Amino acid sequence: MEKHEVSGRSHVRWVVLLLLCLMYLITYLDRVSLANTATLISKEYGFSKVTMGVIFSAFIWSYALFQVPGGWLGDRFGPRRVLSVIMVYRTVIAILTTLVTGFYSLWGIRFMLGVGEAGAFPTATRAMQMWYPRDERGFVQGISHAASRFGAAIGPPIAVGIMIHYGWRSVFYVIGGLSLLWSILYATVYRNMPEEDSHVSRAELARIRGLDEKGEIKKANVAKRPKVPWSVLLKHGNMWAVMCAYAAYIYSLWFFLSWLPSYLVEYRHFTLIKTGLFASMPLAAGVVGDAFGGWLTDKLLVKTNNLRFSRRSVAIVAMVGCGTCTMFAALSANPNTAVYCLTAAMFFLEMTIGPAWAVPMDVGGEFSGTVSGMMNMGGQFVGALSPTVFGYLVSRGSWVAPFSVSAGLLFIGAAIWAFWIDPEQSVIDRGSGTTGPSVGVVPTPVAAGNR
Repeated sequence: MEKHEVSGRSHVRWVVLLLLCLMYLITYLDRVSLANTATLISKEYGFSKVTMGVIFSAFIWSYALFQVPGGWLGDRFGPRRVLSVIMVYRTVIAILTTLVTGFYSLWGIRFMLGVGEAGAFPTATRAMQMWYPRDERGFVQGISHAASRFGAAIGPPIAVGIMIHYGWRSVFYVIGGLSLLWSILYATVYRNMPEEDSHVSRAELARIRGLDEKGEIKKANVAKRPKVPWSVLLKHGNMWAVMCAYAAYIYSLWFFLSWLPSYLVEYRHFTLIKTGLFASMPLAAGVVGDAFGGWLTDKLLVKTNNLRFSRRSVAIVAMVGCGTCTMFAALSANPNTAVYCLTAAMFFLEMTIGPAWAVPMDVGGEFSGTVSGMMNMGGQFVGALSPTVFGYLVSRGSWVAPFSVSAGLLFIGAAIWAFWIDPEQSVIDRGSGTTGPSVGVVPTPVAAGNR
């Protein structure tokens, strides 16, 4: 461990947040790249709507399957090593995407992208748990996910500009280059724990870890890494509640990440240029929703000192709001009104992110990477159905039915938050006591050699 003799107050944890935000942004530039290039790819290879829906889902299935292994790797080897490898892997996949020859190769490459990318957000959550006290966790989750949605929002106009001049394959070359550059920067700057970074002052470390009854900075537990209590996790009702509620969110999200550009072109009859603009509007609103939801859940926690209320209230309002706006969009006869309603829907949808990703840190302790991986896994298994179901229902002649399914799941998700999820109930302890340390106390075991 490094000595912390830095005078004054340092702000290294906000540099860490900037690095993570850049990673989230690049991740979503990558994630919506197929949606933004789908029209040209479908034309080149003759893919139908159902075929494209299956290809969209390939990423989500593997992403779901490897969430828990990815989160476990983040807990086991530390975010520095794991995230660096993930981003280099993404560079390779981006290059391979430009070499596809048809359905099977594109499906396989998208599946492999999901395998490698699955550990990114759970591992980043582990990094946040190491670097931030409890009353900043909703905010940092909200801001980092806002960066991801910003990446999704700027993706359509950037992709259109690149495709017009250089073709769809160049979109993936750009993403591969950005991923590689980030990996080099991150491995150079980031350390797994604030104790390992000599630029962290004692004041900042005290803010992160908290003080004991003697006024000393609490120590991080790095001497022992306990085994993941799988038998407790897999049987815990609170764990299943978190997974189910997140599934309602993910199902709706994948419309915006897969079918939105095609919906605007083919059903609302916007031109390709206008689609680049209008497809960005909901995603830009999601940026604001992420930041606002994360800020609000932490603000309510500070004001009320009630963890249940601060997490639940934001998520419930957000899901009900999204479901309502989604139905208005589906039933609107005016294309512009539909876009405005979808923009509001995305704002509400993304408000859920702050509380949703803060809860795994609240209830998961030193296994927050694994717990967030399980949450995301449950969500992605259901989300994997979304593009395929949407494509199937559209092929049967209905553009309204897919939105009705999404809205119904959102209302169910709000009910789960209201009656089932308990942010104060540990999912790694057999007892019924509340989970997690007080604000600022974070047990953070890391692998030797990753210091």
